[in-house]
Amino acid sequence: MSTPFKGDSAMTTPPQSNPFADPQGAPAPGMAPEPAPQKKGGAMLKKVGGVVVLAVVAIAVKLGLPYVTGSAPVHAEAGECVEVTGPDNDPKVDTKDCSSGGSDLFKVVKVYDDTFDVNKCGEELSALAQQLNSDKFVLCLEPATKN
Repeated sequence: MSTPFKGDSAMTTPPQSNPFADPQGAPAPGMAPEPAPQKKGGAMLKKVGGVVVLAVVAIAVKLGLPYVTGSAPVHAEAGECVEVTGPDNDPKVDTKDCSSGGSDLFKVVKVYDDTFDVNKCGEELSALAQQLNSDKFVLCLEPATKN
């Protein structure tokens, strides 16, 4: 028998291609494109940043706004001087050098802890009740005189 083809007697099938595929590599209509790989470092950075922001907010809430703004009460000790400013119903107290003088400067004579009883200071001293976190105390004050 003779073969009708001369040369190579093995038949080959041409390579199969997708007749619906775009020749430039885009997927066929109706087929979803492959999602791009996500950056894991960016997502981790967002998570860490979120945790840091939450921690800062939690600390601000725990300490309270007065500590952030610097208007928190001062727990002065006997012998120190304080400057008392602001209205009587919301005084601001700051420790100062006793030699700085001024009409708002007072010397702390006595401190009573765990009370708001301003009568403990007696008639001759001014009294200022304060609260710092859960500590409550009364400062007994006398006008500071410039030495």
